[in-house]
Amino acid sequence: MEPLTPDTTLQEDLTVAGQRRINLIWEITQAIIAITISFAAIYIAIFTIESQLLANAFFLIVGFYFSRTNHASIGGTGAKPTQPYQGR
Repeated sequence: MEPLTPDTTLQEDLTVAGQRRINLIWEITQAIIAITISFAAIYIAIFTIESQLLANAFFLIVGFYFSRTNHASIGGTGAKPTQPYQGR
């Protein structure tokens, strides 16, 4: 069986690789922030420290972290591959 010919240029491949690296850095940063704020919220709950600001930050950050959908998409600028609709 013959291998398929590439349908992208070397520059397009480099751009996608760079976008994936930036996306990975951003995903890790978001995870660190969400985990840190979660541990801080648990800490103040255990030691009964009153901090409305931290509680609000916890719900805001964790709410945005779990509601976002960019982890399902290829990031960056430029053309995106078309994907079949998978919703209802």
